[in-house]
Amino acid sequence: MSTTNTAPSLSKAARLAIDGGTPVRPAGKKIPLISAKLDRTDIDAAIAVLESGMLRAGPRAAEFEKQFAAKTEAAHALTCANGTCALQLAYLAALHLPAQGAREEVEVIVPSWTYIATASMLVACGITPVFCECDPETYTIDAEDAATKISHKTRAIAATHLYGNPVDIDAVQALAQKHDLRVVYDAAQSHFATWKGRGLGAFGDAVTYSFYATKNLATGEGGMVTTNSPEVARAMGLLRSHGETEKYLHETVGFNYRMTDIEAAIGLSQLQRADQFTGARRANAKKLDALVTEIDGLHAPKTTPGGEHAFHLYQIRMDETAFSCSRDEFIKALEAEGVNCGVHYPKPLHFQPAFSQYATQKYPISERLARELFCVAVHPSLTDADIADLGEALRKVADAYRK
Repeated sequence: MSTTNTAPSLSKAARLAIDGGTPVRPAGKKIPLISAKLDRTDIDAAIAVLESGMLRAGPRAAEFEKQFAAKTEAAHALTCANGTCALQLAYLAALHLPAQGAREEVEVIVPSWTYIATASMLVACGITPVFCECDPETYTIDAEDAATKISHKTRAIAATHLYGNPVDIDAVQALAQKHDLRVVYDAAQSHFATWKGRGLGAFGDAVTYSFYATKNLATGEGGMVTTNSPEVARAMGLLRSHGETEKYLHETVGFNYRMTDIEAAIGLSQLQRADQFTGARRANAKKLDALVTEIDGLHAPKTTPGGEHAFHLYQIRMDETAFSCSRDEFIKALEAEGVNCGVHYPKPLHFQPAFSQYATQKYPISERLARELFCVAVHPSLTDADIADLGEALRKVADAYRK
């Protein structure tokens, strides 16, 4: 779509690339939104498992659980097939529900502003999701709005540590304690974020993680659930592997949600460099903050007070009242300048057709974020030159479209 009609007249030097100007980055040199790489140690770790013949869940998975639990300050950790399975296991175990059966009388409060799996696995478990609003500054669950959604059917709160940013854990835990609710935290995007100096695994009834290929710690697929309850850990262990207590003896109905030792070996290898990766993300985010805060109409991400962000994604909010274009037109222009962007997410959950029966009201903050938020690169592979170019492209496009 041409932007000639909405952008003001510019000099040739400042003309947007989408309108025929010179891009900030030359063709073929775009700044990637995500950089998923395995180094030699990761590859060698996987090869060692392949050569051993132990392809299923085995000693590598057990060691990954042990080390991940320690890293996140949880008492127990269980590997599983992916982050979506992790949520299903966590919901069933934390709420003490069997794998099968209808439970229309069970409700769980979940923010409308999160990835679909946080809510879809509630529905998959036969649980009714009750949507609430998010905080307009941190984009994580608004505990005050969540409080207004509690009914006699409410059994738990599902809260997402979104983009790498921890939720206000104190507020969520206080609300849960007041109403005797369970709390499941979705940390699929927030490996190694912290709350008041402690790992996220120290809090709640269960915390779920994803190791999908684009995540801060990536094994291709795979997931983890941490908990501090031995009862919840045992229940998840049964659910993860057909309810089996010993070979061909099944205490309950369960699933096959195990992780392979190949994935676990890669995870263990990457875990040794987790501090390095996370530090690089935080350093890059700090540099981006300095650039974005100088551009009128754009807003850098805000970390929840008390938390330390892990920066899976660097989300920028474009104040729609400050520009003569939409967010989508803005990022098309950025893409033309050589900056890959992402939209996480184009629709809040209450606008998703899959949840139409649960969408009982509007959530204006979530709806505004769906129009205004976009993400740019913050991964460890960024160079200072990349960040400088990213900042230049942001300023160039913002100056072109600012009212």
